[in-house]
Amino acid sequence: MTADASIPRLLFWIALGQLLYTYLVYPLLLFAAAGLRQLWSDLAFAWRRGERRQRAAVAFLPEVSLIFSAYNEQDVIEEKMRNCAALDYPRERLEILMGCDGCTDRTAELARAAHLPNVRIVEFSERSGKPAVLNRLVQEARGAILVFSDANTLLDPGAVRSLVRHFSDARIGGVCGELRLRSPQGGPQAEGLYWRYEVLLKFLESHLNLLLGANGGVYAIRRALFAPLPRQAIVDDFLVGMRIRATGHRLVYDPEAVAHEEAASSVRQEFRRRIRIGAGNFHALRFTAHLLSPAAGRVAFSYWSHKVFRWLAPFALPLAFLSALALAGRPFYSACAVAGAALAVLALVGYGLELRNVHRGLFSIPYYFISMNLALLLGFVRFLTGGQSSAWDRTARSRQLP
Repeated sequence: MTADASIPRLLFWIALGQLLYTYLVYPLLLFAAAGLRQLWSDLAFAWRRGERRQRAAVAFLPEVSLIFSAYNEQDVIEEKMRNCAALDYPRERLEILMGCDGCTDRTAELARAAHLPNVRIVEFSERSGKPAVLNRLVQEARGAILVFSDANTLLDPGAVRSLVRHFSDARIGGVCGELRLRSPQGGPQAEGLYWRYEVLLKFLESHLNLLLGANGGVYAIRRALFAPLPRQAIVDDFLVGMRIRATGHRLVYDPEAVAHEEAASSVRQEFRRRIRIGAGNFHALRFTAHLLSPAAGRVAFSYWSHKVFRWLAPFALPLAFLSALALAGRPFYSACAVAGAALAVLALVGYGLELRNVHRGLFSIPYYFISMNLALLLGFVRFLTGGQSSAWDRTARSRQLP
């Protein structure tokens, strides 16, 4: 190995190592740690022979405020109101706060037409973005527990009870529910695979007290732990979850607190949303960078492993490919360069097939992987240039959920 080749070789292994750790090693570590934890629990039970099941708190029904923001959601708001009316939680202990963020359609009118006695609709004459709306609604909330959702997200009847039951444990600061995506006709299956992968990581991280963020469609926190969101916040659910972890409270995942939402109709549509999320992730670093310190313990480990290294993947991918090209005279690096080129070709074919509304896993998965990393890279550019607003145009949907 010549001196001229040593730098590309170093860069290649740094980039490849980071990618392998992010997408392979970290999930395997979670599996191994969760397995060891379960084994220890089984051995402890066999030795002590105590009560294994945790008993649910009897009649733990605190006052709850269900909060969501809406912008021009007239197509789904009636279904959302029916969904709110069907929630299995005592109505006298559940208030629903809906913020209309400068709506220019019939969203507020249709919501009022539902005549739900426990719903309050707060209208903002000018659009200010979701963080500002949530801050205002939390100020007006009466509940000790805040449940956050979205206008286009439908909660299962028992979802609120499932979320709330965890707060009988004073160590729990927040609970993330399970958002199930419904692909519209012809929608990309690759996103569903990615989502299931993320849900699996959430499940394992929750068991190991490593969970960091929630999902904006279905999560709950203690009202006392809510801190006003920065006006420029984009990924408010992640920022809220990280702030809860910073207080020393746990964040847990409950797969029985289920909500449903329609997935983006195409990878191209999802691409726009991912650019916004990417910009929001880098913006959130301003407020959560202290949790990357080793002093933050397991939170820092999870933050680096699941988030920061994932955000660095758009830089590692081209670095690994270009380094492999520079070392292409050697068989291993030549094979890696060919593999990188093949991934790009498969992604391009996947893009071409999607234009014709055709989806094949062999092509759709590489296309989704490459496009989401490209979106993250563009999100970083928007973060640097300040080109991403906290206000967001609603995503077009085929129809509301059945």
